[in-house]
Amino acid sequence: MAKLVRFPEAASLGIHATVILAGQRNSLVSAKALAERLDASEAHMAKVMQRLAHAGIVDSTRGPKGGFALARPAGEVTLLAVYEAIEGAVEPAGCVFGTPVCGRKSCIFRGVTEELDARLRAYLANATLANLAEGQETTHGDAPDHPD
Repeated sequence: MAKLVRFPEAASLGIHATVILAGQRNSLVSAKALAERLDASEAHMAKVMQRLAHAGIVDSTRGPKGGFALARPAGEVTLLAVYEAIEGAVEPAGCVFGTPVCGRKSCIFRGVTEELDARLRAYLANATLANLAEGQETTHGDAPDHPD
């Protein structure tokens, strides 16, 4: 069944992975462990994590005991920062069809797309990794509980 609101897979992985890292204070989590936990490809997870490292959201440590950890306190990292590190800057909502092809004087959606866009952007801008990691527990080693 189709969904109206969807996040790109890379952004979803990045958000979920950083919430997991927020719950793993002072320990490294490998891309492999994150991929297993989120049921994703290890190669895709590694690519997402490198984007986050490049943006300064996570630190990366190489080697057999390496992995990823948050580069900043979880309370300082918003979901919007994670999203934009992976997908680029979020643009304001426009025509859901890509261009104003209908020729009408007013949009048939009457501003609902702009309202939804603004509400989602506000949520992402105000939700921090610390808020979302509260209550998250780890079952063992590199296999944290699902953040949802």
